[in-house]
Amino acid sequence: MDYPALERAARRHATAELLGHAVSELDRIVSGRRALRAVRHPLGFVCLPVLRDGDDGVCVHVFGTPEAEPDQAVPQVHCHSWDLTSTVLYGRLDNRRVDVDDETGDPTHRVFEVLSDPSGVDELRPTERLVRCRPGAEQTSARGQSYALPAGEFHTSVVPDGRPTATLVLGRTLPGRPDLSLGPLSTPGHRMVRRTCDATQTARIARAALRRIHEPEEP
Repeated sequence: MDYPALERAARRHATAELLGHAVSELDRIVSGRRALRAVRHPLGFVCLPVLRDGDDGVCVHVFGTPEAEPDQAVPQVHCHSWDLTSTVLYGRLDNRRVDVDDETGDPTHRVFEVLSDPSGVDELRPTERLVRCRPGAEQTSARGQSYALPAGEFHTSVVPDGRPTATLVLGRTLPGRPDLSLGPLSTPGHRMVRRTCDATQTARIARAALRRIHEPEEP
């Protein structure tokens, strides 16, 4: 998989090309030609990390599978250290931005820094930064549509109707940017573990995603 080619396709809104890349990678997983393992993300999706190349990465995120149940203890509002471009392969995804105000005498949330270890352990460290947050702009994307999210912008992603959904996600890490999340003011630091699926589970997830990509979208 060629990240610059995918990036150019995303800028051109070349949905068919992006979809073709996703189908090709999923087919390789199902056939056993790719030995990667899906990762259960605490935010409620399964991640298939199809490319890791320095600061660039490409994933297929699958929502609505039995392996993708969210951890109800995990703060849902977060921001990335990387610029994101996401294309919906099937289903619908609601990206809800959150406005954060640092100049407040009545804070509602504490900012946590998220430190991710290659072993799959995420450490959430409370910072001294207290903020007040309020809902921002919302954007719902359907099959074939894309949205971009710059590093550092707080948001949460929701499947609005609960139906199975998958996205092709391109990310480019920016130097010196932290991953952050918002949590209650009194929550202490804690750790989360991203569990890895086995080969059979991974193939089943990829096979189901391929089937839904090829099915007509329900109204």
